[in-house]
Amino acid sequence: MNTKWRQQLHLEPPKGWLNDPNGLSWFKNKYHVYFQYAPDNINGGVKKCWGHYESTDMLSWNFTGTVLFPDTPYDASGAYSGSAVVNGDELYIFYTGNVKHIGDYDYVYNGREANVIKVTTKDGHNMTAKQVLLRNSDYPDFCSCHVRDPKVWRKYDTYYMILGARTLDSEGGVLIYQSADLTDWRYKKCISVPNFGYMWECPDCFELGGSTYISVSPQGLAHGETENQNLFSSGYFHYGGELTDFTEWDYGFDFYAPQTFDAPDGRKILIGWMGMGDAYTNPTAELGWQQCLTLPRELARSADGAIIQKPIREIDTLRGKCTSIADGTSVTAALPFDLCASVTKPFTLRLDSIMMKYDGEIFSIEFDGDTGFGRDIRRVRANNCHDMRIIADMSSLEVYLDGGRYVMSTRFYPEGSTAELIPNRIDIELYPLKGMEMNINGK
Repeated sequence: MNTKWRQQLHLEPPKGWLNDPNGLSWFKNKYHVYFQYAPDNINGGVKKCWGHYESTDMLSWNFTGTVLFPDTPYDASGAYSGSAVVNGDELYIFYTGNVKHIGDYDYVYNGREANVIKVTTKDGHNMTAKQVLLRNSDYPDFCSCHVRDPKVWRKYDTYYMILGARTLDSEGGVLIYQSADLTDWRYKKCISVPNFGYMWECPDCFELGGSTYISVSPQGLAHGETENQNLFSSGYFHYGGELTDFTEWDYGFDFYAPQTFDAPDGRKILIGWMGMGDAYTNPTAELGWQQCLTLPRELARSADGAIIQKPIREIDTLRGKCTSIADGTSVTAALPFDLCASVTKPFTLRLDSIMMKYDGEIFSIEFDGDTGFGRDIRRVRANNCHDMRIIADMSSLEVYLDGGRYVMSTRFYPEGSTAELIPNRIDIELYPLKGMEMNINGK
């Protein structure tokens, strides 16, 4: 296996293409991370399957293979995104079965089926027969054929499902369904914001610190200098009967389709796709694989209701001895590493082919020339930022600002297994990181 740029901290496909995380769960003393998978197509342009990783500690991962295939008339064009919920000694998995009929169709208003399908598993990777729960005729008559990505959760004795939707008027929104038994589902309502994108993908609904949030990945938002800079966005609303205060999860180049789940110790964990469709190229494609997931991130609610994201605390156990690097010192650091710094004034940090700048208000990440493979510059308004943390893997960066109030993720592709660091007007602490254990060979 060619290991150039092969990540040591982030989950990747053994071969082919990866996108959205699916079915995130803790089940039978293991973490389960499913993902959209095209093992035989490096660009993902085929019928999507589901791949599967499992772990007991989020540090040692085992790839069990492709566990869901589009092999019925109800998902013939792809097993699209979905979620999982524990019920007794089984994990119930819900996903969208995509069907595109042959003919002269636009596949938005006609020619497409979007079926909610259920399977169950007792071990995380061997699935029962598929059962169709909802079809196009079960969605409100104001919906187009684009209804997908079920997220299911339990509250007290009732189950809820949230689905992303596009209306006939090309307005985005989410549909809420309710069930007592995970099989019979009843439509409750549609939640939306006028003129806020034409399609909302990969929805999620969760509680954190006594507040309710709805997360969506809206397509079609207007782009700004410091907001909605990517082809498509991902963010969360506060929900108290109405959706308010949309906030982006990640302001970097590579982030989409996040999903949350609960760890057994009560932590709310988020994982996203560290990618952005066809917006950029990735040279790992020439080596046989493409795309990865973000690190798992712990979520917490701040006093003002914003969500704080931090790398899971398990990452700290991978740290080696700290080295302090003074302002103006050039150092070559072996990847992967964990970089921390206090912020007291404007600064710059050169990290290989990337220049990071903070002027006391705007933090930016900018690639030199064409070294970003289509990535150029991303900015976030981070007034009075007090600290910065960077987790650098073999071909990715996750930058956490002001205790995780702002996050920026990107892929980058250094020449070797090191990166040059040049801090200016800032002192940094550098920790080498051991890689996670990932069993992906031969699968």
